[in-house]
Amino acid sequence: MNEAVDNTIRIDKWLWAARFFKTRALAAAAVAGGKVKVQGERVKAARLVRVGDRLSIHIGPYEHLVQVRGVSARRGPAPAAALLYEESAASKAARQTLAAQLAAERINVPRGQGRPTKRARRELIRFKHGQER
Repeated sequence: MNEAVDNTIRIDKWLWAARFFKTRALAAAAVAGGKVKVQGERVKAARLVRVGDRLSIHIGPYEHLVQVRGVSARRGPAPAAALLYEESAASKAARQTLAAQLAAERINVPRGQGRPTKRARRELIRFKHGQER
């Protein structure tokens, strides 16, 4: 085979092999939804990724800024998948900061007492619909 062909792979396959997504279908859906950008541009799932490409991957509230270090069509163990890319230090720091911020927000959310009683539920409905007794 041609050496240039061996150094490229579809972006959805690469995302799956690098373990960013659990299935290729999820990876393809993320690419189609604009959650993955190559060199800052929105791409399609069939876009070929090469060593050296810079990717921006949004997964939930987090953004991963990575550079492709290797290509693999096979999904291997997590330590092998981590060798396929290098994440920037700024990206790691931003994700850790966001994770800490989201964890702090979860702590402050008051917890309810379980399901409302029938009377409490009716009061909620009246309150939401603006009815008074």
